[in-house]
Amino acid sequence: MKFKQQDPANLQQQTTPMIDVTFQLLTFFMMTLKISSPEGDFNINMPPAGAGAAAVDQLFPDIKVRLIANANGGLANLRLGERSLGNDALCFQRLNDEILQLIGQPGAARVKELEVEIDADYNLHFENVVKTIGACSGRLAKDGKTVIRYLEKIKFAQPRKNPDV
Repeated sequence: MKFKQQDPANLQQQTTPMIDVTFQLLTFFMMTLKISSPEGDFNINMPPAGAGAAAVDQLFPDIKVRLIANANGGLANLRLGERSLGNDALCFQRLNDEILQLIGQPGAARVKELEVEIDADYNLHFENVVKTIGACSGRLAKDGKTVIRYLEKIKFAQPRKNPDV
């Protein structure tokens, strides 16, 4: 039995339908793309690389928030300036309330100049730092959807080890 062999020149693939489908998919994805705003967009300034960096003159002093860790890395004390806000479940709500009292009216012109400096111990759990950033940057309105911004400028001090631990 003799098999008929096809000529290799006749085995060409048609690329036109493949190009058509590619452009249709490209058009579909371009038309259905929804650009969303980035989540958790904080204006955060990290500490300078040099230890002896010169301080910039400011019209308003920084709001200093100190996070002290216990031996396990949990929050031992939350301080706003020299005032202790505790370490219980409501300490971040108290911080939020104190920040609101300090700034007065959210969105005012002088509020844009204020800056929060977060000074956390080296072994503090990260979730406490995130809660502090959230408490300093604002709160949700009563409708539960609108965000009321307090402060946008947040910077971090160099992490340090707690001498008591």
